[in-house]
Order: sequence, then structure tokens, then C-alpha cells
Amino acid sequence: MTAELKSYIETEILPRYTHFDKAHQLDHITTVIRQSEDLADMLERKGTIVDRDMVYVIAAYHDLGIVNGRENHHTDSGKILMADPVLKKYFTEEQLITMKEAVEDHRASAKNVPRSIYGRIVAEADRQIDPRTIVLRTIQFGLKNYPELDKAGHFARAEAHLKEKYGDGGYLKLWFPEADNSRRLAELRAMIVDREALTALMEDIWIHETRS
Repeated sequence: MTAELKSYIETEILPRYTHFDKAHQLDHITTVIRQSEDLADMLERKGTIVDRDMVYVIAAYHDLGIVNGRENHHTDSGKILMADPVLKKYFTEEQLITMKEAVEDHRASAKNVPRSIYGRIVAEADRQIDPRTIVLRTIQFGLKNYPELDKAGHFARAEAHLKEKYGDGGYLKLWFPEADNSRRLAELRAMIVDREALTALMEDIWIHETRS
């Protein structure tokens, strides 16, 4: 990709994530960037060419709106992208709008299909279906936002959320059946219905997260 653009993002954009919650730190963004690039590689092997600069920027900007809170972070992220004057040096207005829409469309709970291949890429890359990571973030979110709950309450909330989002019929959608996420989702669903395995994982995470 364009070296100057990548340097700008690495020095001026990515460091913003160090101030966000545990689920949206720099490690999450770098993973989304890497997985977006892997999906772009997969698509190109199948004959679909995408703009790599656009793929990178969308992944890098997709959660910047967290600065204003989680509820509308997808639309706020799109506004931040569109307002960045540096990006206007590298992209046309049409490309910027496509990137803004992709950022807006990345949210797992979105009811509409992403409006472009770029939206599907970042939405898929953002899923990061790793059982431990997903359960960890669910517990962390509960500890931060529901401090009144006891341990049993946190476990019950986490299990309900996991089933609602990732279980059979859950609202999470995947856009590339041939990508690794489909296999990982099947593994996660198997763990969710295995009460003993899920409880053991939550116990381990609970000890680590509440130790201090």
C-alpha cells in the first residue's frame, strides 16, 4: 500500500486506540487489519480485486467512534473518517463515501447487508471468532458495565449474550463461508452448548480478571 499513508495511520491514527476499553485496544485493530488483508488475498485468488489502501484504512478507522461511546460508534467512526483531511489527499470523494459506508456497516448487530465488498471484508474481519477471546471480552464488558452483579449473575449474563449473538440462529452474520470464521463459529457454538466447558472457561477468565 502507499507508504506515506500507512505511516500516517501508524503514527496518528492507531495510537488513539490505546485509550479505549479492553475490547477495542490496539491489538484488536491490528488483528482486524491483518484479517482484512487476508480476506483481500483470498478474494484476489478468486479473481476479485480490491483497493488495498481502502481495505487498510477501513480496518484502521472502523472503531475510532468508540471515543464517543459504543452505542453509535459505527456511525461516529464513519464521520471521523470522512472528516480526516489527510485521507482526501489519497482518495476520491466516491472512495471516501464507500469507506465511510463500510465502517458504518461493520457492526455485528447491523440488520442490513453491508453495502459493498469493503463492508463485508471489515465486518468479517471484525468478528475474530476465537472462543477464549470472545468469552473474555464478554466477561470484561460485564465487569465494567454491570458492577452490581455477583459472579453467578455475570456468568448468566455472559451465557445469555453468547447464545443470542453466536448460537444457532444468533444475530451474528458471516459473509465469506469459505473463510476460517465459519469453522471457528462451529467450534464456538459447540462450546456454548457444552455447559461444563463454557463454565470452566468462564471460571478461568474470572479468576484472572478479578485477581486484582
